[in-house]
Amino acid sequence: MQSIIDSITEWLKELLISGITSNLSGMFDTVNSKVGEIAGEVGKTPSAWNGGVFSMIQSLSDNVIIPIAGIILTFVMCYELIHMIIEKNNLHDIETFMFFKWIFKTFVAVLIITNTFNIIMGIFDMSQHVVSNAAGVIISDTNIDITTVIASMEERLKEMDLGPLLGLWLQSTLIGITMHALSICIFVIIYGRMIEIYLMTSMGAIPFATMVNREWGGMGQNYLRAMFALGFQAFLIMVCVGIYAVLVQSIAIEEDIIKAVWTCVGYTVLLCFSLFKTSSMAKSLFNAH
Repeated sequence: MQSIIDSITEWLKELLISGITSNLSGMFDTVNSKVGEIAGEVGKTPSAWNGGVFSMIQSLSDNVIIPIAGIILTFVMCYELIHMIIEKNNLHDIETFMFFKWIFKTFVAVLIITNTFNIIMGIFDMSQHVVSNAAGVIISDTNIDITTVIASMEERLKEMDLGPLLGLWLQSTLIGITMHALSICIFVIIYGRMIEIYLMTSMGAIPFATMVNREWGGMGQNYLRAMFALGFQAFLIMVCVGIYAVLVQSIAIEEDIIKAVWTCVGYTVLLCFSLFKTSSMAKSLFNAH
């Protein structure tokens, strides 16, 4: 009877050891891949990220939004002209120069609206240049590699009892699920930022239509700040990845692999939280609320 129990125990131990090593092998491959893609994704301009989507957004802006912006501009400039005339002592003190000033401001406003995409792309070209320069300084190896210690770990696992092995198997399973969830979070944050850029870009002509007006110009200024925040958010993301790379490379995996793996999970959670916070930090930096 004891030999049967020993055989069953040995079979369960082998099953658990196999499950633990299987869970640990390639556990970080998805996260390594997603983190490795961050530098390439955030360094792209909207036109380079997806040409098809960019063409659609530009077409919508040119054919739908710019005509609306033209109507808004007409209203804004007429309002400004009336305000300029009546504020001069009820038409008793009118200077010819103010009409030339109004014509010039209208010309500038039309020029801004018709070059909306050039202005926005200029912002992202500048931020992309900053990100490219930063990539060579702060990006290092972000891969978490535990394959070299799994083979030696199997010998230690064979010496453990059934209960601790079951606990390790449950932990490794939970860690695997967590890492898949974190890789999805990284995907959502990085791709969600680019979707936000496309959405903001598609409506750019409307806030730009108010830029030259003193009373309405705050709308255009806030929009411009928001675009700068989105552009330089990429730099903050690169800094987060650089910090993550330094942290994961300092982990001593050989000493206690499960503790090291949980530490890696903690650093990855910290990375996801930091990536999520970069949006609000960039907007605070440019006061774009």
